[in-house]
Formats: sequence, C-alpha cells, structure tokens
Amino acid sequence: SGSGSTQSLLWTVSQDCSQTCSCPADPPRCPVGTSLVLDGCGCCKVCARQLREPCSLLEPCDHHKDLYCDYTLLSDTQTGVCMAQDGQPCVLGRRTYGSGESFRPTCKHQCVCMNGEIGCVPTCPTKARPPSPDCPYPRPVHIPGKCCEDWVCHQTPPERHYQAVSAGQTPNHSGPRENCIVQTTAWSECSASCGMGVSSRVTNDNRRCQLERQTRICMVRPCSSQQERDIRKGKKCIRTPRAQLWMRFRLSGCSSSRLYRPRFCGVCTDGRCCTPSTSVTASVEFRCPEGDVFTRKMMFIKTCSCHHHCQQDNDIFLASSARRMSGDYDSTL
Repeated sequence: SGSGSTQSLLWTVSQDCSQTCSCPADPPRCPVGTSLVLDGCGCCKVCARQLREPCSLLEPCDHHKDLYCDYTLLSDTQTGVCMAQDGQPCVLGRRTYGSGESFRPTCKHQCVCMNGEIGCVPTCPTKARPPSPDCPYPRPVHIPGKCCEDWVCHQTPPERHYQAVSAGQTPNHSGPRENCIVQTTAWSECSASCGMGVSSRVTNDNRRCQLERQTRICMVRPCSSQQERDIRKGKKCIRTPRAQLWMRFRLSGCSSSRLYRPRFCGVCTDGRCCTPSTSVTASVEFRCPEGDVFTRKMMFIKTCSCHHHCQQDNDIFLASSARRMSGDYDSTL
C-alpha cells in the first residue's frame, strides 16, 4: 500500500540518523515486562524488541535484558534478530528458560530470565481503589473465570469497625506498627559468586507489621578480575581486596551515577572460598541511556572470611540457604 511504502522509505532514510528528531508527544505504552528505550539514534523512546523479534537501528533490542541485534542472521543488512548475550539459563519447575527469554509462569506474573536469575513483574493492578462518594468501601474480590481480582463496592464499612461505631465506642486508631515486635532475618548469600547478583531477607519492619521479602543487589567480586595475581608470597589467600580503580556499577544496561571503589571478596589457592562476613546496605542511583533514573539497595562488603563451606557457583537455590553475616546495617555512602 502507499502508506506502507512511505513508512518503509522513511525508515530506510532515517537509518543513518541524519534526520531531525520528530517524536510523538506521548511515549508509547509498552506491554508488561517490555522496556521503554531510546532508539538507536538517541532520538525517540520506543518499546524495545524482545528475544527473537526483528530489530533495527530504530527498533533496538531490550538492553535491560542483555539482548542485542544480530545482523548476521538475515540477508537484509539493515534488519537483524534480537539475541541474548551468553548467560546462564534459568530453571523454574520442570522448564528451562534461556537467558533473555520472557515467559509467564502464571497469569499474574510476567517474568524474564537474566543470566541465571529470574525477575518478575505483576500483570494485575497492585494499587488499591480509593474510596469515593459512590463507592465508600471498595473491596477486592475474586471473580470466577478472571485472573486478577476486581473491586466491588459496598455501602457499609467492614463489620468490626461498624459494630464499634454503632455501639458508641471509639475506634482504636493505634496502628499495627505501635504493637509490632520487629523480626528480621539475616541477608542470604549473594546469588552470584561473581558479577551482579541478588540477596534477600524477610522482615516485618514496616507500617503494617507484616512479613515481606526485601532484596538488595550484590557483587561479591567482578567476573573479569584475576585476584590470584595479588596474593602475597607465602600466603594462600587474598581476603578482602579493594578495587584498584574507581568504577561504576552496571545493572540492566544502566550505570551508577557515582563512582565507587568498593571492597570485594578475594580467592584462595588451597580450595577455600571467600564470602562476605560483614557488610552494609546502601542506596545506589542508576542512570540509563534513555534518561531514566532509579535507585536500588546494594550490599557493600566490609570484611570477608575464607572457608571450606563452598557452594556451587551462581546457584541461587543453594545461596538462599544463607551463610549468615554479622553486623549488617543500613548506611548512606
């Protein structure tokens, strides 16, 4: 059709980024689990192409999932196919997913495998419906045949509150936080023995005094480091070396706003492995190529210990059994 040929012409001409940027007033709405990224010209925000989808300069792959556009798979040199960087696969249940692959284990979650780690986002709305004059007491209910809960309107308040008010009693406004006995587990081991991983703990230290799982990113050591060279003569281990150069942390294609010179856990030549024994948790700000900014909690190592209780590399299930750390606390760096 005429519109199709015009679109193809514009696409071909703009492949060299010589055209003036002309973007829609509002960025596109991407499906759940699909990143909004800048096109290859750094001009407009577009929905990133996913694993095994066609890609081009103006339709880039989702770099947050370590995908890249492979132009060698098709005869058209301006069109490629999104492929995943080499990485560990993920196993969930009885299925194996390749690094960079998206999947839905349930109707309520959209997940992606990234180098052995599984990350998920909810597909159902998570925000509570606020009360309104025509719906003063909204409540979530499960509708048969539907995946997500729906909100239904009630004109009367919850039973306990209604009975207290009708009996002339003053409702107890002291929230659960005032009567909370705070319980917090230790952080689990980092899910990756090198490179960026995830650590978690369970706590009820929140306003609702309800148990929740908290996560932080962690890096025990860089994968590219050759720490054996730094072991002193006559020694078998280097326990807690500091990075020789200032560095930026990288997460999902984004870089930390600040430079850091962190401590890492070292290595041994006698079969022992070194893991964090004390650490602090601090917030790190990341900036993405498309201009987005986000903050993540991150583990910063203070000291490491070297021992024979070694687990398999990058085994998140074994890592969650947790070799306990002592003296961990939140900090601002």
